[in-house]
Amino acid sequence: MEAPLVGGATLAERMARWGLALVVVYGLIALATPLLVHWGLLSDPNAGLENPIYAPPSFGHWCGTDRLGRDVCVRTLSGSSVALQVVLTALVLALAIGVPLGMVSGYLGGGVDRLLVLVMDTLYTLPVLLLSVVLAFLLGRGLPNAAAALCVVYVPQYFRVVRNQSAQVKAELFIEAARSLGAGPAWIMRRYLFRNVITSVPVLLTLNAADAVLVLGGLGFLGLGLPETIPEWGSDLQQALTALPTGIWWTALFPGLAMFVLVLGLSFLGEGLENWLSGGSATPDRQ
Repeated sequence: MEAPLVGGATLAERMARWGLALVVVYGLIALATPLLVHWGLLSDPNAGLENPIYAPPSFGHWCGTDRLGRDVCVRTLSGSSVALQVVLTALVLALAIGVPLGMVSGYLGGGVDRLLVLVMDTLYTLPVLLLSVVLAFLLGRGLPNAAAALCVVYVPQYFRVVRNQSAQVKAELFIEAARSLGAGPAWIMRRYLFRNVITSVPVLLTLNAADAVLVLGGLGFLGLGLPETIPEWGSDLQQALTALPTGIWWTALFPGLAMFVLVLGLSFLGEGLENWLSGGSATPDRQ
C-alpha cells in the first residue's frame, strides 16, 4: 500500500488532484474563449492584417504575433477548445464502439470472438501515429475527419480491456444464475456485464486523451489535421519552425507549452486514478 505523504495524501491522490485541476482549467478556457471572441473581448484568432507580423510579446499582444500578424495568445487559447473538442469526440466514439464489441466478443466467444480479436489485434499492432496519418490522409482535413481518424486508433484498446474482463465475469455465479433463470445474452450484458467491466475504462480514457492530444498535434504538424482556418497547436508549431532559427521564439513556445501542460495534466490524472483506484495494477498501454 502506498505510504501517505505530507498532509495525509498519497502521491497518487496528489497526481490525480493536480491533473484534475489542470484539465478543469483547460475546460474552462475552452468554454470561455469562443464566447470572449464572440463578444469582442478577444480578437478573432484568424484576424491579423491590422497587426505587425512577428511582433514580440507586449501589452497589446501578450504572446506576440505570428507570420500573418495573428495574435499568438488568442490562437493558443482557441487551440484548447479545438483540441478538447476533437479528442473528446474521438474517445466517446471509441468508447461507443469498443465497449459493446468487447462485451459481445468476451461473452459469446466462439467464431464471433475469433473474428473480432483478429480484426482488433491487426489494428492494435499498427503504430498509433502511422495509423492515424493514413486515416487522416484518406478522410481529408476537418474536425469530424480528425475525430474519426483518432477514434479508429483507440477502439482496439477499449475492446481488449472490456473483452478480457467480460470473459472473466461471465464465469461468475451470478451470471450462471441469471442464465439458468432464462435471461438472454443481451439482457445479461446490459444488466450485469456492463457495470462490472466499465470500472477500468475511466483510467484508460484519461491516458488515451493525453496520447490523443499528441497525435492530433502530430497530424497538424504534418498538415493532415484541421483546416488552416481553425487554430490548432500542431499546425501553429509547424509554421513557427521557419522563424525559429531567426530568434522568433514566441510563435513556437506558447502553443508547445499549452500542449505540454494539457498532456501533463491528463497523464497525471490517468496515472493518479490508476494507482488510487486499482492499487497500482497495470493498465494496458500502447507502444
